[in-house]
Amino acid sequence: MKLLHTRMIIALGTSLVLLMAWIAWQPSTAINAAHAATDYAQMKKFSDVMNAVRRYYVEEVTDEELFEGALKGMLSNLDPHSTYMNTEMFTKMMEDTSGEFGGLGIEISSADGGILIVTPIEDTPAYRAGVKAGDLIVRIGDVLARDISLPESVKMMRGKPGTDITLTIFRADEMRTFDVEITRDNIRVASVKSDILAPGYAYLRVTQFQEKTVEQLEKHIQDIRNQSDGQIWGAVLDLRNNPGGLLDQAVEMSDLFLESGGIVSTKSRVGNNMNFKAGKGDALDGAPLIVLINGGSASASEIVAGALQDNHRAVLMGTRSFGKGSVQRIIPLSDNSAFKLTTSLYYTPSGRSIQATGIDPDVEVKAVRLKVAADDVKRPEGISERNMKGHLSNGNGKSTTKKEDESLSGQPSDKMVERLTKDVQLQRALDLLQGLHVLGKMS
Repeated sequence: MKLLHTRMIIALGTSLVLLMAWIAWQPSTAINAAHAATDYAQMKKFSDVMNAVRRYYVEEVTDEELFEGALKGMLSNLDPHSTYMNTEMFTKMMEDTSGEFGGLGIEISSADGGILIVTPIEDTPAYRAGVKAGDLIVRIGDVLARDISLPESVKMMRGKPGTDITLTIFRADEMRTFDVEITRDNIRVASVKSDILAPGYAYLRVTQFQEKTVEQLEKHIQDIRNQSDGQIWGAVLDLRNNPGGLLDQAVEMSDLFLESGGIVSTKSRVGNNMNFKAGKGDALDGAPLIVLINGGSASASEIVAGALQDNHRAVLMGTRSFGKGSVQRIIPLSDNSAFKLTTSLYYTPSGRSIQATGIDPDVEVKAVRLKVAADDVKRPEGISERNMKGHLSNGNGKSTTKKEDESLSGQPSDKMVERLTKDVQLQRALDLLQGLHVLGKMS
């Protein structure tokens, strides 16, 4: 290692000599050379510090550890999303985008004083433990979250399924700190779920943007159409607590509901900009669409919400989104490690950057927890004139016996019936869809 260090110093010195010679031969390049000299001075400073650590630090540290630590510090100092990933972390990150990984089931981000929970993923240990979007992790086991990097915190929270970990959580809206014990599990995320809200109305839930999310969504839409005798009168696209994922899937999902118009554009410092536009074809054939968002809707979710809002294709309902408007590029390295670097910001079709501001819904509906009596989930039919023995007919030839909606065969599941009694935002979305459908028939 000492020989390696000596060679490094010799190489730096040789570079400086060559640099000075080039300045003497080409005076017009003096400005660029001055920058190079500054770079050399910084590299020498780094080498001096590294050498001092190697010689005098209280414990022996390998050069590999020092270099990895330097990379982590360099990238984490840029923004919350740029980070270095060693081989193990890079492998786990790739597992995340494929939809299966081990751990707790939370999407996290760096924050002052700890680690911010962007959102818990549905049907995971963290979600079942009651962790919420916006919670701040201040301690992982016995380690203060503010003292470790984001990748290190991920590594600590990952582990063998069936083992427990205790997170200390600060919840700002309740102004309290408490411990949550969570049992690790294999996380298998179904990125798309669906149901029927009412005959003719589809519920489409997207939890993450993974490799085949749009392909799965198309299948779910077709399944609901088949259940509804080929007819969908309106749909709710639920992106609440969706932390994002793959950019290409966000673009394809937006295109799925748009006949034309812009989807998203990116702007970078070096000019490698992208501009995505929609092609022909709307999977819902123009039927009304409501998009549900909240503070846990981030990144790719905001791309979809912004594209559909700016193109006047959907009504956004819920609360303001998270506000992650930056694009990261994964750059693999030769030793199977990688780093994630923020390279650009994205903009909605109208030119809005939602970085750190989020997207405001068209109709704000705050989440309210309703407590409903068990016997009210399926409310019994009340007594009316038609229930009385011998009641008269109505005189217009129509049956007076109430029947289920016979126009479409598809019916909501028992789980959806129960959910609609508690989910106020979803209730309001269904009300609006039904109203838009009635107005459409009247026009």
